[in-house]
Amino acid sequence: MTENPYLAAAEYRTAHMEEAARNHFKLNELHDAIMNQVIKISINQLSIRYGPPPSPFSIFAMGSAGRQEQSVWSDQDHGIIYHNLNNDAKSYFLALGKEISKGLHFAGYPYCEGGVMASNPFWCKSIDEWQLQITNWLSESTWESTRYLLIFLDGRSILGESEYVESLKTHIFQSANIEHLLSKSLRNTLHIKKGINVLGQLLTETHGQHSGSLHIKEIAILPYVNALRFLAIKERVIETPTLSRFEKLSAAWFPGHDKQLFQEQFLKLLNYRLLFGDHTNYDSGHYLVVNRLTKEQTKEVKEIIKNGYALFHNVRRLLEKK
Repeated sequence: MTENPYLAAAEYRTAHMEEAARNHFKLNELHDAIMNQVIKISINQLSIRYGPPPSPFSIFAMGSAGRQEQSVWSDQDHGIIYHNLNNDAKSYFLALGKEISKGLHFAGYPYCEGGVMASNPFWCKSIDEWQLQITNWLSESTWESTRYLLIFLDGRSILGESEYVESLKTHIFQSANIEHLLSKSLRNTLHIKKGINVLGQLLTETHGQHSGSLHIKEIAILPYVNALRFLAIKERVIETPTLSRFEKLSAAWFPGHDKQLFQEQFLKLLNYRLLFGDHTNYDSGHYLVVNRLTKEQTKEVKEIIKNGYALFHNVRRLLEKK
């Protein structure tokens, strides 16, 4: 029986995860290394079967992987952009996308339930097809087309021609519909799940397997991520990590607040998730086990949540004024 070619990537993840899982930056470097390893194995597998790639290409990550904000467990969010538009290239790169999805799954990355993977023809296209797709998304006013654009804007090239992703982002930013996209994005992101009640207590899950835990992704992380993505659209910032977006943006967007404070608090939040999260599986990784926090840590988490909530609403207000 032939050994699974992705076994080495799975073993590498197991061997290095415990050490990397204590530090946000080391952890995301590890995820990148594993993704690179899997992609190179996948390309080799396709080359053995069908020959080398028929055109230049870029394989890019989206979601938390695109923003380099993954936790211990992460699902798959990736796509392919290739240069040549012909049936051979289309068949080849779709087969490559399926191989990458299979390899990542074996290495410990669950399939994306929403199908945001290069194994899906929707996320595996030539650069001309991508340009047309993005133009269509920009011209449409549906919740779904706006969601797809926001997903794409968190894209980051993992291997191949990095300028392909950047050129498509530039195409979005240069569009006459960019302000329309911003207003649609603000409408698309109206609701934030509250994390603190009127008595100042953390609003943890009240039932189910995560009872007593805080949904840290929805309550604490997404307000920062969404606020900085809005500003990145407004200021045409190419970078995807929330921390990098903070770096690129003017302090003028944070009146009455210290931009550095928000940066520091967001990083603390990511590390709180690592240190006090339930990392049994992908789903549980979104929850913070509150009873593991000290009194001071609980106080700090509340402060970070309050600041994220304030940041989100201040950014909305400023953008709606403009």
